[in-house]
Amino acid sequence: MLFNVIFWILAIWFVINVIWMWFQLNNQILQKTFAWINVCAIVIGFWVYYGVSHDASAINGWFIAMNWVNIAIAAIQFYFGYRTIDSENTHHSTPSN
Repeated sequence: MLFNVIFWILAIWFVINVIWMWFQLNNQILQKTFAWINVCAIVIGFWVYYGVSHDASAINGWFIAMNWVNIAIAAIQFYFGYRTIDSENTHHSTPSN
């Protein structure tokens, strides 16, 4: 029971997380916040997958796959959240003749 409930909570979080991440790539505060929440979701996901007894079911594979994909999503979010944007290199200059 706990296995299925946690899976669906994490699945809903995963969808919301990916949608917000995609549309808010330049919002560093949101990216940092979601990345750290994602770390918590990863820890909970692996703890539940390996620590809670569960029957062999169709969601077992999806659960572990979602946990590993969440690691990649968190890494992307940490990159976008903590990157430095160099404003001096963002403007383009034209060479003078």
